[in-house]
Amino acid sequence: MTKERSERTPQVLPGQAHGPAVVITRRAADRLRAGYLWVYRSDAESLIPREGESDVAAGALVTVVDGRGIPLGSGLYSSASQIAVRMVSGVAGLTRAAYLKDVRERMEAALELRRELAPASKENDSCRLVFAEADVLPGVVADRYNDLVILQLLTQGTAQADVRGVLAETLREHFADAVTAIVERPDPKIRELEELEAPSTAPLWSVDGAKLTTVFTINGVRFHYDASSGQKTGAFLDQRRNYAAAARHAKGAALDICTYQGGFALHLAQSCERVTGVDVSRAALEVADRNLELNPGLKAQVDWMEADAFELLREYEATGERFDTIVLDPPAFAKSKRAVEGALRGYKEMNLRAMKMLRPGGTLVTCSCSHHVGREEFVGVVAAAAADAHRRVQVLEVRGAAPDHPEILTLPETGYLKCLICRVDQG
Repeated sequence: MTKERSERTPQVLPGQAHGPAVVITRRAADRLRAGYLWVYRSDAESLIPREGESDVAAGALVTVVDGRGIPLGSGLYSSASQIAVRMVSGVAGLTRAAYLKDVRERMEAALELRRELAPASKENDSCRLVFAEADVLPGVVADRYNDLVILQLLTQGTAQADVRGVLAETLREHFADAVTAIVERPDPKIRELEELEAPSTAPLWSVDGAKLTTVFTINGVRFHYDASSGQKTGAFLDQRRNYAAAARHAKGAALDICTYQGGFALHLAQSCERVTGVDVSRAALEVADRNLELNPGLKAQVDWMEADAFELLREYEATGERFDTIVLDPPAFAKSKRAVEGALRGYKEMNLRAMKMLRPGGTLVTCSCSHHVGREEFVGVVAAAAADAHRRVQVLEVRGAAPDHPEILTLPETGYLKCLICRVDQG
């Protein structure tokens, strides 16, 4: 944002007092009018500080205006992220008090929606409670693992004491005696990108003597959870229904690539004779082994292998290893738009080698959680792998995240998870 641009910016916003604002490009304004919810830094032409101040504060509520000075709503400003503004309201000049009132109401609505989408039961006692923009709460994610609730505040505008207090109070009121602790857990990478300090390690709320570990259940399969370790907020709750679907199609000898803590592997073990779970992280596999001990009634023999996914697939293909079921659930290959080309190459190689290793009529479960790689791109790269492998691939199911991770049609990034369940035959 240059000084020259700033000098061309309207200095008084129509119909409101002079306050913090971001002037955006016509391209960005058109996207917001079409329902998009983010303003990228490259589309923020200039900043207008609050009257009497020299700059817009990190995490401030700002009014977003187009180049003509027409307000488009209010959003949370980040001084560090490539997403400069996340929209929170169609109302311009939203006050902090009004925003906090919205936060409480939207949190309550999100929790009520989860009662409908993922009601707690003996078979499933964990789900995503709040999914950021999908629940009109940008920068806020909350997950339930049995009696623990894990909260993430992912932006400068939400990682603040007033937001933290409203969320913790609303969660406590909603769950009453059903949970024993509410814990804030940062995502280290996002915290670095947003230039946020680490939050306190003490629970936001807990009953006396509450532990920050628990055992949770999804689809009747039990898992350990530790609020102080692991990826994301813990387990991959977005794959809950895909785990169950994979188990329905799985058979024979199965290979689970990037198993992490055994999510797919332990579900496959309900249907298969033998399951090998592979991950590069020894710590993750140690938890996977503990999870296996929690489920003594599983049908399959389950083994864990510490290995790089690509190296192992190349080795297995070269030595003629064959499987009846293969699951590919790698971490996000594309962390940015610039990484998409390399990510597509990685997905193609992984799927190509897996298809060659499957026995005729075998099951391939292949996933991508890269939001920069769209559904069409992912399906296209799997199709290209099938062609190069000279295999005939029938798509049995096209799946996404579990319903407690709803998508927003005007924000494609919320539809980040892709899962194809395929039957692979000789070409």
